[in-house]
This record gives sequence, C-alpha cells and structure tokens, in this order.
Amino acid sequence: MFQTVTAPTGVWRGRVTGDVTVFHGIQYARADRFAPPQRCEPQLQHLVEVPEPGPIAPQSPSRLEGVMGAPSSLKQSEACLTVTVTTPHLAQPGSLPVLVWLHGGAFLSGSGAWEQYGAEQLVRETGIVVVSVNYRLGVLGYLCAPGISSGNLGLLDQITALEWVRDNIEAFGGDNGRVTLDGQSAGAHSIVAMLGIDRARSLFSRAIIQSAPLGLGFHSVEQARRAAEIFEEELGSDPRRAVVTDILAAQARTAHRLAGRGAMNSAPPFLPVHGMAPLPFVGEWNGKVAANAARRKILIGNTRDEMAAFFGPHPVFSAMRRVPLAGPQLAGAIQRRVQKVVFDNPVQEFADRFASAGASVWRYGIGPLHPDNPFGACHCIDIPLLFGDGDTWRDAPMLRPLSPKEIGESGTRTRRYWGEFVHTGRISDPAWPMHRPKSRYAHLLTDETIGGSA
Repeated sequence: MFQTVTAPTGVWRGRVTGDVTVFHGIQYARADRFAPPQRCEPQLQHLVEVPEPGPIAPQSPSRLEGVMGAPSSLKQSEACLTVTVTTPHLAQPGSLPVLVWLHGGAFLSGSGAWEQYGAEQLVRETGIVVVSVNYRLGVLGYLCAPGISSGNLGLLDQITALEWVRDNIEAFGGDNGRVTLDGQSAGAHSIVAMLGIDRARSLFSRAIIQSAPLGLGFHSVEQARRAAEIFEEELGSDPRRAVVTDILAAQARTAHRLAGRGAMNSAPPFLPVHGMAPLPFVGEWNGKVAANAARRKILIGNTRDEMAAFFGPHPVFSAMRRVPLAGPQLAGAIQRRVQKVVFDNPVQEFADRFASAGASVWRYGIGPLHPDNPFGACHCIDIPLLFGDGDTWRDAPMLRPLSPKEIGESGTRTRRYWGEFVHTGRISDPAWPMHRPKSRYAHLLTDETIGGSA
C-alpha cells in the first residue's frame, strides 16, 4: 500500500506499513563536489516514487561496527543529499510536531537511511513526524583547503535540509513551527554549532543533544588547513578529480597520521571549522549562542561509559588490561578521565551555561542495559532506545545478551520522554526537574542511579 503527498517542491509516494508511512530518498538539494548545496527546483509535473532508501554519503566502515554491529548495506554516492520522512499514515497537513534527526559517525560515517535508524516504532508510539537527514562526510563534507573547498559543506547540507523541512513538511503532516532538532555524537555536535549560526536560528526551537563530544570543540582554520595539507600529501593528486575510493583511502591515512603514535588521538580528522561560513569565529559564535539561549528548550545528556566503545576494542588498552593487577585499574582510570574531559564535564558546563542564560534545560544520563555486557553504557547505546527495533539491533555486541523483545522494550521510557519533549517542549515528570546551574543531577533513562540528587 502506498500514500502520495504533494508538497511545494515535489510529489512523492511512500510505502505504508500499518499506521505509518515512510518516504525514502527524498532529494532536498544537489551539490557538485566541494560546492555548497543548491536547493532543488520544484518538480510538480511528475510523481517520484521513493519506496527504498536512497544512496548514502561515500564512507569507509565505521570504527564502531565491533560495538554497534554492521549497518544495513546501502549504495554510496556523492548524490546523497536526501531525507527519509516517517509520518503517521494520513496525518492531517501541518498538525504534528517534527523531529529532525542528524546521525553521528565522527563526521566520517553514518546515514539517516540505515535500517537501524528506522523511525517507525518512534512515530507509532509518539505521534510525531521524523525526518532523518543524509549529509556529506569526511573530506567531501569538511575539507578546508584554499582554492578547493571552503569547508563546512556537511554543515551547510544540514541547514539546507532544515530549510526543506520548513518549506515542505506540512504536506507530510508536520508543523514547521514545532521543529525539534535531535542528533547523536557528530550529529549532536552539529546542533551545537547551529546554535550560533544566524541562518539556522529560526529553523528549530528545540534541541536534543545526545552524547556530543563537546570537549573536542571544532577546528580552527589553522587546524583544518593542516589536516587538508596532510590529506593532499596522502592523496597525491587533485581531490577535485580523484576517484572516491582514492579519496577514502587517503582520508584513512590522514586520520592515522593525525592520531599519532599508538593511534591514541581518536578525534575526527575533519570537523566543522570556526571562521568559515556559516560557522563564525569562536568569539562571535559564543556571543550568538548566548544571545539566542533564552528562547531555546534543550534536552541534553550522555551515557555513563561513552569511551568504552573506543577503548574497549583499542589494541593499546586491550594489552594494558592484560597486565596483571595494575593493568585493568590503570586502563579504567584513563578511560574515566577521558570520559570526563570529552563528555561529562563539557556537557555539565553546557547545561549550566544555557540554564544561566534563561534556556529551559533538562539533563539525562544512561546506564548499562545489561550488567554482563563488557561495553556497559557505551557510546551509541542510546540509539536503540529510540530508533529501529529489536530485530534491527539483534546482532549489536553492545546489547548482548538482550533478546530482540528486551531490546524493543528497553527504550519505551526514553521514547515516551522524547515524544513529550517534541510535542510540548518540556518534561512534565516531577521526578525529572529542569536543570539548575551547578546541579549534578542527570535523570536516568535506564534502571541504575547515576548523578547527584535533584
């Protein structure tokens, strides 16, 4: 069964599954290599059928596949600027709040079209419209090299997708005046960038920031150009004409060089760049973030063991844990310290800063889903609480030994909270108070107690 929607920029047919309709692969923009995205011209003369996911951004396998499991296999193409829209079947135009999802992946991998990010269960339980965004990654999205690319193209893609939502989502049942921008990891980091970008200011009023590695910051122009120089050395040819496989291989070698001895620096080699459009220099950006804070409603948090996803499989730390007596304790101490620097402390500071500026902020934490899993509450364990279902996540090592039924049920509470926030811009549960500056309380979405008192 299919449903057809006529919007200002096109006519699309999606597949109906029960009481939910999914529109895959809707193109929101076009872009030549290393060029800013251009919005698509309206195409109202013919119907576009989008029953299957569109292509995803060119990428190498994620370093977290050993934690999350391998994603669904989808075609890769530079023509990847598409969204997936999931909506209650036959929703009245303009009637429902909207969640726009920005996937993570260290700005190197990921896709909003992966089966694991399917939003059918979330839409069915909460009655919202979900838009999942594909954007350019790695060198093709964030290279900052004079005469070749100005950088921040992936960030521009995301903003252009939000503009598509503003102009078209009413036809799918969404209210473009009630848009919540939600992202995890690199997607959450992107949202933080947008909080200080003028062009993005009116495109969303609420934000959900999941496991943003805020301690990494963004690149300065100097840092970005150094990464570009290394990449160009590794590529050995003009990136404007190189084949994608060569670009990805040189990108991997660049990441290896920047990681240093023992690959101890795991920061992404290509990030949004301060001082290159649309992201202002740090001082101006901070001022814009502060000026806009009071009108924002923010839901922010992270998991208890973020770094276990990175340190668990890391050969240096695997060897360290095998050292008798002191090895496991030392590895654990380093992991906890990096967790505080990259995630815990910056998230606390962000929540304090926004609450002090007048924003409405709620802070959450996530503990392990099963006591016997060695990854604990690692980076990305929040995603199955929202997206996909027990079957799509059944092979994820970070979820063992949970059954598909237990995986599906584990996120019921989280989906309920997210749905309420998207609908109302607040959390009404009296056990989860609004964040106060300097409070250490983070409301736990799983069954352990972390953080301080409310």
